[in-house]
Amino acid sequence: MAATGAAASTDFPFPILDSRHHCPALLVSAPASGQGKTSVTAAIARWHARQGRRVRVFKTGPDFLDPMVLERASGHPVYQLDLWMCGEQDVRARLHDAAGEADLILIEGVMGLFDGTPSSADLAQRLGVPVLAVIDGSAMAQTFGALATGLARYRDGLQVYGVAANRIGSAYHAQLLRESLPADLRWLGALPRDPGLALPERHLGLVAAGELGDLDARLDALADAWGQHADAELPPPVAFAAAEAERVPAQLQGVRIAIARDAAFCFLYPANLDLLRAAGAELKFFSPLAGESLPDCDAAWLPGGYPELHLQALADNGALREALHAHRDADKPLLAECGGLLYALDSLTDRDGQRAVMAGLLPGHAVMQTRMAALGLQSVELPEGGLRGHTFHYARAEIETAAIAESVNPNGGPSREAVYRDRRMSASFVHFYFPSNPAAALKLLQP
Repeated sequence: MAATGAAASTDFPFPILDSRHHCPALLVSAPASGQGKTSVTAAIARWHARQGRRVRVFKTGPDFLDPMVLERASGHPVYQLDLWMCGEQDVRARLHDAAGEADLILIEGVMGLFDGTPSSADLAQRLGVPVLAVIDGSAMAQTFGALATGLARYRDGLQVYGVAANRIGSAYHAQLLRESLPADLRWLGALPRDPGLALPERHLGLVAAGELGDLDARLDALADAWGQHADAELPPPVAFAAAEAERVPAQLQGVRIAIARDAAFCFLYPANLDLLRAAGAELKFFSPLAGESLPDCDAAWLPGGYPELHLQALADNGALREALHAHRDADKPLLAECGGLLYALDSLTDRDGQRAVMAGLLPGHAVMQTRMAALGLQSVELPEGGLRGHTFHYARAEIETAAIAESVNPNGGPSREAVYRDRRMSASFVHFYFPSNPAAALKLLQP
């Protein structure tokens, strides 16, 4: 120890500052879709939140519905992480910010652990986040351990920290599953096979959180069930390096953007809304289903959702239809995405054959199918610049106008979506991720 009054000896004249943030983190994945990733992620988030921990949850890939449930479970908005759609810089910046204020970070994966390009495993490995593998154990015993071992050993450099079982039949069943694991895989918890704990689904995935009046009770029940088998120890801290998000130009200062938001138009990335606010826009939300017309605005946005489930209410809102026509005819910006595109057509027919008149902004008709029509990441070059996003819908549309651009799937998949334009109105089945190119996204809504 240095003598009093003497300068301490050091090799460095200034302290070394570590710009990394450290926080326990897990990426929750599975062998396949339908294993229970969202239920387990929600259960863990609510269980820790009830104990006073600050939990931040993210969703791998372009998903709207799972994040709505996970936001309610954790009490905080859920952002997307996708190495291609969002970009690695965007992903790292969001995780670094979250790690600076959270006690636990959970990242729900997409599909199976190794499915897709980029996959959940790619994200976990790139970021150094350990994996929690969720396995449906309802029809197996010791094979549970074999499946877990396969996931853990399949790729060198990927850390599978532990395993959770979904749909267990009893405490003894959980014991059999737990004992089947090799010594280096932790048992992290289990959920029972109980229909009362299931999260309701429909054709695009989970039922939207806002439509479930008992969602908080369901989440509390999931947390209670998780607590019966949970490993109370937090995973080891992960070091998240600092990354600077792309600067957002203040080119929408004072611009009023009207955004449809209700059960028919609910697919909104929080990152998109953040970007518009950062650019200076004033966001004015309205509900077409509640009979509301277009607020006084400089630009408008009809996002995706479920217009096919609310045909009559949308058809009855004549004031909105007239206001949107006046808005478009005044050469004001209007963006219609997926469900917004369906509403912009002359008519829409649901799966039961019921047809209703829509806004009539774009000449054409659409019919909902029982089979998926398009799925996958998308990239599109617009006059404003390139934007990335995704498509996921069950509609077959016949649109009687020429497209100005067509999207492509980065992995060579078959889904390709047209982009239509009439004056300043842009319409497509693509859900755009605005931070993939802030300048281009802002130009779409800039007066």
